[in-house]
Amino acid sequence: RMKHYFDSVGWPAEREDKDDLIRDLHRIKTEAFRGMIVLGELNFRPGVVRLIDEAIAAGVQLAVCSTSNERAVHSIVDKLGPARRSRFDLILAGDVVSRKKPDPEIYLRALEELDVSATDCFVVEDNRNGLLAAKAAGIRCLITTSSYSCSEDFREADLVVDELGDPPSVRVTLEQLEQIRLERAAG
Repeated sequence: RMKHYFDSVGWPAEREDKDDLIRDLHRIKTEAFRGMIVLGELNFRPGVVRLIDEAIAAGVQLAVCSTSNERAVHSIVDKLGPARRSRFDLILAGDVVSRKKPDPEIYLRALEELDVSATDCFVVEDNRNGLLAAKAAGIRCLITTSSYSCSEDFREADLVVDELGDPPSVRVTLEQLEQIRLERAAG
């Protein structure tokens, strides 16, 4: 997005200068984001921790597949606490793949490393690129919209909600996701 913006305004003029500026801005953003996580200024969206706990209780394999900065992703997972963090079977973050979403490479790699079938999985995403990556890998996808992504087209999603929800306003449970997975597999 930054590259597109800088191209549209014609500044910086030199490609190398533009690449350096984008790299510096990403680094600054990542460090600010990590700082907010470490200081407890960012909270998980409603229902995220609850759904993770449901998955852990059911013995479901958990993975994170993000092409965001590796340190930022690990900071977020660490915020779940050591007991929950230890239950993640795989964390793919940063430049572990050569192509970012919407390319399915990161999900295909996760399927291979976890030795699971796409039909046995469900992805939780928050944007169209993630949805397209999951679908291209053959994985069902739940979208949780945000103010950033609410206007995006999610017609390919198996379910779209504004949040997962916590009691008493639970919107999505592990049982519901399993039911959707079974219905789609049967039909």
